[in-house]
Amino acid sequence: MATPIQASTRYYRRGVTKVLWVPTIANKQTPTRSELDAGTALDAETGAMSGWQTTSGTVPTPALGSRFTPVVGGEITAADSSLTFYASKDGDDVRTLLTRETPGFVVWMDEGDVPEQTMDVYPVTVTYQSKVRELDQAAQIMCGFAITSEPAENVEIPAAAGGGG
Repeated sequence: MATPIQASTRYYRRGVTKVLWVPTIANKQTPTRSELDAGTALDAETGAMSGWQTTSGTVPTPALGSRFTPVVGGEITAADSSLTFYASKDGDDVRTLLTRETPGFVVWMDEGDVPEQTMDVYPVTVTYQSKVRELDQAAQIMCGFAITSEPAENVEIPAAAGGGG
């Protein structure tokens, strides 16, 4: 009998997932705690998100000797991605942080900021800020991002300074 897949410990994302805006990371595969701490936590003001996934295409590899066309892995792409934040009536909100053309990194800590858990590091440039104008909902600002190189996925979250969590 085959070994079953490891049972997951299921969780509800709200209140757990952390998302950071980090201006500078020297190596996206191994961000340091000081680089992460120099960032800005966005999760408390994030009302919605879209995208933030990578997918791989395939390339057909036909051969004259077979009617079957096998495929191999091809290009890796990232979905159009955005974060939607709550707007402040006094204008002191995400609009001052994520301005158009600003490069940086969006860091996703899906299971929280827990050392030795994993995070995804997306190198990005802010492409737009758009005011969401809808009746009967809180005012919001949507920020779009161009993912500028392959994200570093499932990299270890470093311990806090001093080795504590």
